[in-house]
Amino acid sequence: MLQNIGIPGLILLVILALIIFGPSKLPEVGRALGSTLKEFKKSANELVSDNNPEHPLPSSQENNHESQLENR
Repeated sequence: MLQNIGIPGLILLVILALIIFGPSKLPEVGRALGSTLKEFKKSANELVSDNNPEHPLPSSQENNHESQLENR
């Protein structure tokens, strides 16, 4: 979605942000947006790392390993 914005689109967004928030509030809005994105990325990375153990066995190997242990 954001890949097609280009330079004119960015300039338009900056002008709109200045009109809406004003020059005094714009740094605060930028900081809040940056910290929100940072927290979102951190949470997303935690979810991905929780769901993917470092060395998972595929289910077919797990079943094969369990059956080999039972046959001993």
